[in-house]
Order: sequence, then structure tokens, then C-alpha cells
Amino acid sequence: MTRISSPSRLATLSLLAATLLSSAAAWADGSPVGLWKSIDDATGKPKALIRISENNGELSGKIEKLFRAPEEDQNPVCQKCEGELKDKPVIGMTILSGLKKDGEEYNGGQIIDPANGKVYKSKLSVVDDGQKLNVRGYVGMPMLGRTQTWLREQ
Repeated sequence: MTRISSPSRLATLSLLAATLLSSAAAWADGSPVGLWKSIDDATGKPKALIRISENNGELSGKIEKLFRAPEEDQNPVCQKCEGELKDKPVIGMTILSGLKKDGEEYNGGQIIDPANGKVYKSKLSVVDDGQKLNVRGYVGMPMLGRTQTWLREQ
């Protein structure tokens, strides 16, 4: 049996426990911060992994991985994007930005669809005990859009 006797070991274990507990608390309180798998509307198959982070009360989401067929370009660029995102790699691209907590939802942001280069207004809400994320992109009013459900990866 191993004994924890050194202060550095105890500090390391305490830090690990605190990290695990804070991650569990973030899921329990409905935080969208974490890694999410987006699902293709047409095929029902995984499309990408998006990491959502929070900075000064504002959420952003960056593509970390794409799920693509072997014959497809594994590192595509956003050919249809405009401005500074034109011809930039999709992997690493920030596609969600400007979302702020508003009651049970996050509103006031935007989402970019790298497939068509279009920018939409966006809002999102965490559901199913923090395991799913409803991401809505719309033009004008929220009722003029569509919702995707993303699945929590971590």
C-alpha cells in the first residue's frame, strides 16, 4: 500500500481532485464550456468537434477536428468565407462568438457555417443535464433559422 507522505504529492492529488470536481460542477450547472460533437443534419453522422470556451463572460467556439471521408480534403479551407476568414483553414477556425448568458440561454452571438461562408445570428442552450447543446443559427429573428443538437464529448 502506498502512503501519501510528501506535501507535493498531497498538493498534486488535491489539485487533481479540485479539477475533476470543478469539471463536474460545470456540467451540472449547465455550462456549455467544453468539447462538443456536431452532427450533420442530412446524414446524422458526426461532423466536427468544437471546443467552447468562456472569456470575460463571453463564449466562443473553435473547430478542433473534422470527421471527413478518406477521399475528402482532410484540412479544408473556407473558400466561401469573406474577409479575414477567406481561404483560412477550417480546423482551428472560431465559428461561434459573442454569446453571453441570458437566463437559461446564451444569446447575442454569431455562428459561421464554413460550408457556405455565411454568418448567422446565434443562440444556444444546454439540455439533458449538460449532455446536449441546442445551437440555433438564424437570420433576423430566432424563428427564422434552424437548430442543431451537439453532443458533449468532455
